[in-house]
Amino acid sequence: MDSFELEEEEEEEARDIVSDELPPSLSVPSMRARRVSVSAESIQPSSISQHEYIVHPKTDDQKKRITEAIANNFLFKNLDDDQAGHVVNAMAEKPVSKGTVVIEQGAEGDFYYIVESGTFDCFIQQGGSGEKKKVMSYVNGGSFGELALMYNAPRAATITATSDGVLWALDRITFRSILMDSSVRKRRMYERFLSEVPILRSLKTYERHKIADALEPIQFEDKQVIMREGDVGQNFYLIEDGEAVFYKTAEDGTQTEVNRSSKGDYFGELALLHDKPRAATVVADGRLKCVTLGKKAFTRLLGPVMDILKRNSENYHAILREATKDD
Repeated sequence: MDSFELEEEEEEEARDIVSDELPPSLSVPSMRARRVSVSAESIQPSSISQHEYIVHPKTDDQKKRITEAIANNFLFKNLDDDQAGHVVNAMAEKPVSKGTVVIEQGAEGDFYYIVESGTFDCFIQQGGSGEKKKVMSYVNGGSFGELALMYNAPRAATITATSDGVLWALDRITFRSILMDSSVRKRRMYERFLSEVPILRSLKTYERHKIADALEPIQFEDKQVIMREGDVGQNFYLIEDGEAVFYKTAEDGTQTEVNRSSKGDYFGELALLHDKPRAATVVADGRLKCVTLGKKAFTRLLGPVMDILKRNSENYHAILREATKDD
């Protein structure tokens, strides 16, 4: 995302754009020396592989509390399970003493904090009077400084520990590296999946890139129905993780398992060609992670699928034969 519109209310301003400069009493994560102020960093996709992510030991309860703290934060709520897990692991524990100034208004910083224990007050200095006004407090589960994970910016509040406590800290470069590395790996995986779909085999490389970027993640819980026999199809699906079971309904109404699909498999692809009813019911067997694309989105990106199929006459006729059968 390129920009954020910040709320003008003091409480929101204090929460979203407070400085994250670590005071001398707090140590910086040992992976590198503290950076000087910059507006943005250039991060190579391969600079931190999934095997090199920092892991700071935590109990299961601590992991749960951190996960709950970031769950509804706008920066984290769209992370997948792997990304969220790396973020939780990368959080560094920072003990603080009563009276410690964790972050200071006007300073620049690149850390985001979650309160594990203790109490912290947030103050805003108004005008040139030097008077500081308390606007809010943070306790266990609270968090502040999240926009520091995006860019350096002068913070609009000072946060001081009002008791001994413990914070979890995450720096911007680690966060962005996790997101970038995960995104690159997933894009390559999606492109590999797409290359195996017969209906999309005629796509040029750049077209496959466009489709991979447009795929939307979707998750299904155990026994959840993904598509139902007889319904009109609109989307096709690629399985990222988990297993899907296919059922056909007999004349007496009983359902029989006819197929199973797992990671790298796809289904519902003929929805991109026509509006025929689905030929089977597909149900998640355990938790199922997929990515999906609808016919309208595909056409908006690349035009009608039939035009793409006609590039390869052999593939075109094979798909047409398949389209006359079941979806």
